Amino acid sequence: MDTAQATTFRRIFQVIDGNRKAVGDGFQVTSPMPGPRIRQLSPFLLIDHIGPMAIAPSETPLGSPPHPHRGFETVTVMYQGVLAHRDTAGHQGNIGPGDVQWMTAGAGLMHEELYEKEFTRRGGTLEVVQLWVNMPKKDKMAPANYQDIPSSAIKTLPTPDGQGTIRVIAGSYEGVTGPASTFSPLTMLDVHLPKGSEFTLKLPQDYNVGLYIVKGDVLLHGNRPAATKQLVVLGWDSEEAHLTATEDSIVLVLAGEPIEEPLATYGPFVMNTNKELVQAIADYESGAMGKFEDDE
Repeated sequence: MDTAQATTFRRIFQVIDGNRKAVGDGFQVTSPMPGPRIRQLSPFLLIDHIGPMAIAPSETPLGSPPHPHRGFETVTVMYQGVLAHRDTAGHQGNIGPGDVQWMTAGAGLMHEELYEKEFTRRGGTLEVVQLWVNMPKKDKMAPANYQDIPSSAIKTLPTPDGQGTIRVIAGSYEGVTGPASTFSPLTMLDVHLPKGSEFTLKLPQDYNVGLYIVKGDVLLHGNRPAATKQLVVLGWDSEEAHLTATEDSIVLVLAGEPIEEPLATYGPFVMNTNKELVQAIADYESGAMGKFEDDE
């Protein structure tokens, strides 16, 4: 790459390391957002990278037991292993490597995410990236929904150098439209770059853009390194960003038009006002978000 071009690329605001935490009873998580250096990258609110972690054979699936959500969407991108999902809106299914689950909590529901039973019995490696995506105020009380997106439904295009691949999960890129339906304009790409390959990413200048390094090492604009489990936050001064893979790498591109509305959050609820949060808590405690029969 001609480094003289570097001034035409998006400014690099931050390269953020993730904080390690435990979630549920079976997930080892690294999370760069939210955290002390970034609260959100609207419309994206949270990034949880689960694993890669070794799952010993067992007869007891672990994971995240039933818990509520309201006012946003959860997006689960599978890299290794198999998870089983069910919720109180009647949706259920398994997601494996390459699959994506796009769940709209909307007005509210309870859901559960556990290791899938057969995967639990045989054991293996689990690796998942889960995102929280905000919803505009006008849509926060939309009915709960569930988009089960198998890997086969996600169109793939080559990078310009022909070495890497771009999976278009949501939005459009280079004329290819992703299968996910969204409430606000956004683009989500799963980019796989072999060592030595280069890729110039082009997105609308007014979009917020984050590059989450799922795996590997990349150079940004030819001189700024970013490594596994780091989040790169880019500016709005250009449409383009340049990546060079110094190792085999996977980069999850998170880009979208900011939702410039007040944000009020409490645990699993994302609303616009504290009054709405109080109502969400009351609805959950009254059982209005549903219950699973085996939890009664």
